[in-house]
Amino acid sequence: MNVTTKPARQGRLAVDIGGTFTDVALEFAEASGTARVTAKVLTTPRSPEEGVMRGVAEALQQAGLTAADIGVIIHGTTLATNALIERKGAKTAFITTEGFRDVLETGYEKRFEHYDVNIDKPTPLVARPHRFPVPERMSARGEVLLPLDEDAVRGLVPVLEGQEIASVAVGYLHSYVDDRHERRTRDILTAAMPNLSITLSAEVGPEIREYERFSTACANAYVQPLMSRYLRRLAELLAAEGLACPLFLMMSGGGLTTLDTATRFPIRLVESGPAGGAILASHVAAQGGFSEVVAFDMGGTTAKLCLITDSTPEKSRRFEVARMYRDLKGSGLPLRIPVIEMVEIGAGGGSIARVDAMRRIAVGPDSAGSEPGPACYKRGGKTATVTDANLVLGKIHADRFAGGQIALDPGLAAAALRDNVGVPLGLEGIWAAAGIVEIVEENMANAARVHAIERGKVISRHTMIAFGGGAPLHAGRLADKLGIDRVVVPLGAGVGSAIGFLRAPISYEVVRSRHILLDDLKVETANALLAEMREAAEAVVRPGAPGAALEEARSVEMRYVGQGHELPIPLPAGALTPSDMAGLKGQYEARYAEQYGLSVPDMPVEILTWSTTLSTPQQLHQGGPPSPAVPAASTPDPSGWRDLFDTQAGGMVRTAVFWRPDLPLGAVLRGPAVIMENETATVVPATFDAAIDGSGTIILERRER
Repeated sequence: MNVTTKPARQGRLAVDIGGTFTDVALEFAEASGTARVTAKVLTTPRSPEEGVMRGVAEALQQAGLTAADIGVIIHGTTLATNALIERKGAKTAFITTEGFRDVLETGYEKRFEHYDVNIDKPTPLVARPHRFPVPERMSARGEVLLPLDEDAVRGLVPVLEGQEIASVAVGYLHSYVDDRHERRTRDILTAAMPNLSITLSAEVGPEIREYERFSTACANAYVQPLMSRYLRRLAELLAAEGLACPLFLMMSGGGLTTLDTATRFPIRLVESGPAGGAILASHVAAQGGFSEVVAFDMGGTTAKLCLITDSTPEKSRRFEVARMYRDLKGSGLPLRIPVIEMVEIGAGGGSIARVDAMRRIAVGPDSAGSEPGPACYKRGGKTATVTDANLVLGKIHADRFAGGQIALDPGLAAAALRDNVGVPLGLEGIWAAAGIVEIVEENMANAARVHAIERGKVISRHTMIAFGGGAPLHAGRLADKLGIDRVVVPLGAGVGSAIGFLRAPISYEVVRSRHILLDDLKVETANALLAEMREAAEAVVRPGAPGAALEEARSVEMRYVGQGHELPIPLPAGALTPSDMAGLKGQYEARYAEQYGLSVPDMPVEILTWSTTLSTPQQLHQGGPPSPAVPAASTPDPSGWRDLFDTQAGGMVRTAVFWRPDLPLGAVLRGPAVIMENETATVVPATFDAAIDGSGTIILERRER
């Protein structure tokens, strides 16, 4: 007798912890192809792993799978970001070169707001009494000018113990060239304090510019004990439930890494959730053939906007976290880590609305989160939030929110809106809710305009891809404000970042600052450095992808001698040749002319930083078969009707409601309409038509201006 058994470890599971909700996406093989189930549960801030395990259990139950059927788990989290913003990390010390104790305080030696005499500068993560100078000095060429005073390092041990320091960042001047003093300091401290968490600046960010390197090292040290405990605890819980499969962590640069690397460098996880959303949008853009895209991700706490060109999101190695002033560059803590470039604002479903001193409605950046959450959650919240406003305006169904797990109370929402906004401004009925939603949508539109202008883009030429629990609710109105004519809402939009995790490659970037005049650079020197960097990257990537083919992307950052900023120039694959080196100056001058409109042909050029990224191949069309042909257009009957606030009509309008899983491929709907699904709802404005394409994606096209 032949016995057919279901193949084990067929499922791929992704989990994204947000400030309000924890999202789970599970893809698994079926006879008809790839199937997917999703789950959305409230985040449990005091023990985030509890929400993770509840969401995983719900997804497994929906799919009819067991723990043994899961072959890989991919996880992203905002815990590191929240710890930095809320200052809830470990008690941290900073050991640095004598004379440079206050680099964290002096920063760039300039004011980010020139005309504000009461400016609030970002508070360093390490207070001055916990910053310790040590005699040592390395030159920019790697020469020891002053040997490390090892007795001074040993003398810090009783001080660190007396101050109950849990984590230490070590950052010496020019250690990016030669880190022997940092490594020796770690050896001395580890021998005396084996449980002390230690971060070396030359490992977390081996690049020139000490302020950014020191800031990144301190941030990594600040969150490392918290993240290490959480990740180890989560791994133990997963294993105890029978999920004994590889666990990968999503990084802010759009790649996956192993648990060990994530616990060493948790600072690389700060934007892991939004990075997953950008990856999802890249795949949707590739499948739809959209060349210019703005990804719009709105969850319970924040909204994120990212520009994507030819299915590739913009990337950077400079990032600020915990800004004192919203959208004001320089008011946060600088980090030198690989990130997907995006703008993030405090505009989510839980963002709190209030009336400010000038009698204006202000929304965010603070959020009600999941505890207590918006007033309508019936968990004790009294403040008015965006979710409360959306419920009163008819955009959300009270009984089917988050798949029916949370029954919302419109009466509590209306009371919170009335008490916090309506009464102070003399607004009656729906107008407090309408004002809140208009303000939050204008905040997002303004952020998108500025983000596009700073990058020389015309935002109205872009297609908007909306995902996250809140984005489809606001995408149509946001498109109206920005002059965008097409909005795309993919399947599973409510848990879009988690689905994006499933599309991410295993990847790691290694960076080295090596200052060399281009005319003096020898090809042997360049190839030796690049080979060493590839080896370091492969040591991180290969354990998660044994035997897999790896793709390598390399670049250098170049500038004219004497300038303060660099431009990235890609390097060709393989060993560099003399002709490759000869062509670098021409590439740089062409890039410089493109950026600034001129070049300086007689000025010598120098290379400052080298970068190598190693990754498994990224298949932009993975995750399902090609989209089938779209059937003839049809106009389905609505599943119900609801009063919905319409901006153009200036009031509530009787509107058709549709259930997304029931809509046939090819269905065409005329706005205004609401298309509901378990994790979100798409509001179709009166100026748009909505169609369901061959893959089940919602496409909103402008009907008229």
